[in-house]
This record gives sequence, structure tokens and C-alpha cells, in this order.
Amino acid sequence: MATGGVRAAALGLLLVAACALRPQGAAAQRYNAIWSFGDSISDTGNLCVGGCPSWLTTGQSPYGETFFGRPTGRCSDGRVIVDFLGTYLTYTLRFDRHGRRRRLAGGDFKKGANMAIIGATTMSADFFSLIGLSDKIWNNGPLDTQIQWFRQLLPSVCGSDCKSYLSKSLFVVGEFGGNDYNAALFSGRSMAEVRGYVPRVVSKLIRGLETIVRAGAVDVVVPGVLPIGCFPIYLTLYGTSNGGDYDGDGCLKSYNGLSSYHNALLRRSLASLQRTYPHARIMYADFYSQVVHMIRAPQNFVSVITECEHGRLVAKPRGPRVSVHDRDRSKACVLMDGKYNYNNKARCGMAGAAACSDPGNYLIWDGIHLTEAAYKAIADGWLKGPYCNPAIQH
Repeated sequence: MATGGVRAAALGLLLVAACALRPQGAAAQRYNAIWSFGDSISDTGNLCVGGCPSWLTTGQSPYGETFFGRPTGRCSDGRVIVDFLGTYLTYTLRFDRHGRRRRLAGGDFKKGANMAIIGATTMSADFFSLIGLSDKIWNNGPLDTQIQWFRQLLPSVCGSDCKSYLSKSLFVVGEFGGNDYNAALFSGRSMAEVRGYVPRVVSKLIRGLETIVRAGAVDVVVPGVLPIGCFPIYLTLYGTSNGGDYDGDGCLKSYNGLSSYHNALLRRSLASLQRTYPHARIMYADFYSQVVHMIRAPQNFVSVITECEHGRLVAKPRGPRVSVHDRDRSKACVLMDGKYNYNNKARCGMAGAAACSDPGNYLIWDGIHLTEAAYKAIADGWLKGPYCNPAIQH
């Protein structure tokens, strides 16, 4: 896509927040806006503004079926984390339950915007050209570009008083890094080579965060990367007959080791960034630990679904929505054959792919992304802890 086309899509605020509600027991904290940056974990449909293109598998059925009843461009069966954060922390209203647009942005982004886009990387095109992987990067929305979109918006949003305005906003930056490593791993690069990229990826992310903080951001959530060795796509593509390659959770050790290395370096770097900018509140969101804990003990993650009744959101306990059976913990909900319900040649969104009847009882949706139920539990863990340090609600 041309740069202008991506930019026009990326600047649309696509957070779902049907009513204003705080999670039960949470502090009465609100932000005037949410600014989101990231990849398919955070994208709320930026490639589907005006309709999902036919070539985009994540824009086809059964994506979106749980909440919206149709594909919206989100890489899940329903809402993603930033949707839930938008519901809890702002008064924003853009879409109703069925994905119909209630109020067009019309260039007014005072409640924030979501710059995240499927396939986004931390590193820019010159890095991938340097390592011979430029043909593996298919969009032009890396971190630097998303920050550029954000900065271009600011004059129309906050005029000459942006630092005061942004100090009352929540920033969610990431996750970033997953697609940088995927580009190399899926191209056959060795694990040792890919691990060598980690310091550069983390350094690039920190420089981006510094730009955002200097612009006026105060409350900034920075997620680490997921335990990729537990996901069906990696288990299917890189599974072995050697039991020693797997940990006690049935996940591939070396791939989770890559994620752990990234996250450890990121946490150290964020601590240094916090010391440099003591006025900011930099929060590390621990994707890795929470997903591993959900795999080990899904019954501990009781989700409370929120529904809109008479103009307000009502919390309704639904039991352990991420309560998969032991044999299904590393299976995708979308049935695509194979040991883990994943077939790389017949992915979700392609002809013949059909979802399980109970996605709320699955952790993983399509082999590489999570279900709405999992994202809901993760959002709760970030809002109130213990999977965000410090917790967003304070």
C-alpha cells in the first residue's frame, strides 16, 4: 500500500468503548485519551477501514465472530487488549457491538488514536535490507512511521499545549519485536543469528519511547513479547521428536528463550529509561508470564465479561473463560488440521477454516494470536496487576 493509504487508515480511532465503566474495585482513574502503537496484537482494523481487502486473511471469516459478528481486521475472534483498556479508561465511543460505526472520527482525535498495524516491526526497512530480508516485510508501518503519524496529529489535537494534554493520556507502545524476529525465523535464519538482533531491536524501541516521552507522554505501557514457543505456528513448523527440546509446558525451549532474552533486556532498558525520565510512569506489561500462567493454570483466570445494558456497562461473571482442557492448551480454536489445529497452508481466514464452537474456552485463536477471552484476562492483569509493573490503575 502507498504511504498515504496506510496513514489514512492508521489514524482512525477504532477502540470499542460502548459505555464508561471501571473494573470492579479499580480506582477512579481516567485518561483523556489512549494512544496505541504496535502490530497485529493491537491493530483494531487499520487495514479494514472502508472494508477489509480480499487478500487479507485476517479480514475474513471466522475472524471477529464472537463479539462483532463479522471480520473487522482484528486478529482475534473479537476484541483485543486495547479495546478493553479503551472501555475501562476513556469515554470513547466508535463502534457498537456489531461493529457499526456510531460516530465518525472526522479528523477529531482528541480521545486518541490507534496507530498499530498488522505486520508492524520495530526496525525500519533499511535494517531488513541490510540483513537481506527486505522482501519479507510487507507493510510500511514500523515504529518510526507510527510515531511520525502520531506527531503529525498533535497540532490538530492539542495545539500549543500538547505536553499538558498528553500528560493525561495513556500510551500503549507494543508489543514490538515479534515481527522483527518472525521475519528472520520464518526465513530460515538460525536462532543464534536472530538472538543477535535482539539488542538492536530493544535499543530501537527505547529510542522510540524516548521520543514519545519527550513529546509529553507520562503514563506509558510497554509490553514484552509473547512466549512464542507455546504457540501452534511455532510448534507445528519447528516441532521435533526430541523431548529435550520442550519444557514442562510442552513449549519449545529455544523459542521461549528468545522471548525471555528480549524481555530481560527490555526490562533493564526500561529501568534505565525510567531513571532518565523520573517524571514519567513507565509500566512493563508482562505478556510472557501471564500467557505461561494461563497455559499452566487456566482455571485461575476468571474473566468478567462486560455488556451494555440501558446505556451502561454491567459486569457479569462468566466463570473461568480461559479454562481449556489440558489436551487443548496449545491448540488453536480455528480448526486447521494438525496436532495443534494449525496448518500453514490452510490458515484461518482461508477457504475451509472453521472456528471451534467455544472460543471462550480457548487461549489461542488462529495459531499465532489469542482469543478475546484471553485478551480480556490480559487487560485485567495489566489494569490491576500483577502482570503490569506498576499496574495501570493506581
